[in-house]
Amino acid sequence: MSLVLRGIRKSYGFAEVLRGIDLEAGYGRVLAIVGANGAGKSTLIKILAGAVPKGSGVIEMDGRPLDLQGPHDAIRKGICTVYQELSLVPGLTVTENLLMGVLPTRYGLIDWRAARARAKEILASVGFGAVDETAVISELSIAKQQMVEIAKALVSKPKILVLDEPSAVLSGSDLDSLYALVRQLRARGILVLYVSHRLQEVLDLADRILILKDGGFVAELDPSVATEDEMITLMAGRQIEAIYPDRRKKFGPPVMTVQGLTRAGEFENISFSLRGGEVLSIFGLVGAGRSELVETIFGARKADGGLVSVGDEAAVLDTPAKAINSGLALVTEDRKHTGLILGHSVHENINLATMRGLMLSLAKRRSNTDTMLENLSVMPKRCNNMEVWQLSGGNQQKVVVSKWLLTNPSILILDEPTRGVDMATRAEIYRKIDELAALGLSILMVSSDLTEAVSMADRVLVMRDGRLVKELAAADSDEEEVLAYAIGGYDQ
Repeated sequence: MSLVLRGIRKSYGFAEVLRGIDLEAGYGRVLAIVGANGAGKSTLIKILAGAVPKGSGVIEMDGRPLDLQGPHDAIRKGICTVYQELSLVPGLTVTENLLMGVLPTRYGLIDWRAARARAKEILASVGFGAVDETAVISELSIAKQQMVEIAKALVSKPKILVLDEPSAVLSGSDLDSLYALVRQLRARGILVLYVSHRLQEVLDLADRILILKDGGFVAELDPSVATEDEMITLMAGRQIEAIYPDRRKKFGPPVMTVQGLTRAGEFENISFSLRGGEVLSIFGLVGAGRSELVETIFGARKADGGLVSVGDEAAVLDTPAKAINSGLALVTEDRKHTGLILGHSVHENINLATMRGLMLSLAKRRSNTDTMLENLSVMPKRCNNMEVWQLSGGNQQKVVVSKWLLTNPSILILDEPTRGVDMATRAEIYRKIDELAALGLSILMVSSDLTEAVSMADRVLVMRDGRLVKELAAADSDEEEVLAYAIGGYDQ
């Protein structure tokens, strides 16, 4: 076997997150690892990447013990990991990120022409030729950054490639390119460890499926006969009766009105209203301008024209502080860079947004933390003093939501609220959204998950190429209709 794990354990303080992991896998296979948030996937990935040391147990590669001394050591020994949270250098170009440390030289100087040609060749070889090798990373969409991250991992020609939620921000042809790449890697004899919450893609891509729960593998499934319902039940330890809540029928008056909002090069002439107690979703393909729109509404980007009215008054929301004072809160799509301070504790992160100009007592902050951890079922329990990077992606997301709910907003903006979150945890988040809406909170939700955008919303706004092309009542529309408007299949 190319990779063998025996009795792998890991604890953070008193919280044991891996409880004796056993795994065997050979080259030229796709092994899917599926589990609820907090099941131990992130920790297992970090151990294989050399990012954190195992507590106990044995790792073997090609029949020899493998003692990883860090991420660079793992790469040298043939294991590359593409994390759900990206690790690119934002201020550098695609070419510089792809060839960092191996940039070609000529006469002692970097040969930029050769470097760009090599980067272009790498991107094309993995099916991501649409990415501009000269672009600065910070100017790319999250989806294109994900493509660069995957391409970068393949530069070192790994024997084992770990993909952590690689499809979370991809859609359409980009998603097809990813699937084709995974099959191509398997044909080349690479072992792909594929972690995903998109259960149908797991069934389509994997040779074997391992279900992880509470730090241990509880089942191994054959994807040719397994079902999504079976996987969800094993992940959750119970059958999930209903993923999406019932839609509401009554709403309050508009709490926010957007009129002609424009930001040059990103979106143009956007107008809509958000009613009290309503869940309004914004759907569109990558590059449609969804995230840019909500960040402008929140004051994180400067608008070039248009108005945002909160309540009965037009508000100049040109800074996040003004938006917060007007009752808005924004959970961004990139929790690592814009939602959390990863090296700080869960307790400190949860209280970040309520510390502006206030002197809350330590007892009050601790009470806030305990309340939010309980309300959102953050795992592991008693994680107050853990650094937030030690939590799974889904539990990190709950911490971000907790931080903003403590501000008591009247309008909650959620940008990709379930990115990298398993179905059982999604059901928890959906229930929380429904509870908040029932209490009168208005929710504006950006989602690239078509089913989520339609099933969670009362209305759906469809964006394409920076324009709002259609507004639909979710109860009277279906996924096919929404997608058709998003790709230009219907006339406006």
